[in-house]
Amino acid sequence: MGDLSGRTALVTGASGGIGAAVARALVAQGAVVALSGTRVPALEALKSELGDRSRVVPADLSATDGPERLVDACQRACGGIDILVSNAGMTRDGLVMRMTDEDWDRVVAVNLSAAFRLIRGSLRGMMKKRWGRIIAVTSVVAAAGNPGQANYVAAKAGLNGLIKTVAQEVGSRGITANCVAPGFIETEMTAQLPDAVKSRALAAIPVGRAGQPEDVAACVAFLASSEAAYVTGQTLHVNGGMAMI
Repeated sequence: MGDLSGRTALVTGASGGIGAAVARALVAQGAVVALSGTRVPALEALKSELGDRSRVVPADLSATDGPERLVDACQRACGGIDILVSNAGMTRDGLVMRMTDEDWDRVVAVNLSAAFRLIRGSLRGMMKKRWGRIIAVTSVVAAAGNPGQANYVAAKAGLNGLIKTVAQEVGSRGITANCVAPGFIETEMTAQLPDAVKSRALAAIPVGRAGQPEDVAACVAFLASSEAAYVTGQTLHVNGGMAMI
């Protein structure tokens, strides 16, 4: 796959399974990667694994100025942002009729509003270079819906629309914007699901297995490459066929 030597990347949610796998894939292609998240020990452990081409840049994206401070810190640590992977996310599940305003607002703030502000803060540098890659990690539920996750689904679906708009606005400057939508991926979050739920999910996957973080990371790495320069405004579904969209 492509050579990202000389490119810098910011990966949010890098302390989780998918984010860590994405960081590994980008470093393997030669990029310098800023690892962001709230769990500093996990970020430091990942940096120890990845070596000199990684930087730890902790951030709380739910804070009022969290995204702006992260962009500034990443630019200081890496010299700029060529590739933005907006992967950080959170859930606070509940049925619509019982969901509180606080749970709605917090999930939308972290999953959608923070992504918007990170994109806005990263675009100026990309436009000056006339090269950039914006990749938002969404979810299969953004297209299919999911009972009990109205806030999460709405935020992830909003990301799809945001990315399509960004792709149209900056495509002429050599910048692409795309989504990667994972399905049932084996992570710490899915490991906590009841066995019955996992069994139903696996039964609906034609390839016969759960996805791995590396399956998602490979798609992100492709979209970050120069070879993907003619792919923009798209959502790449990585779900083993459980939802053929």
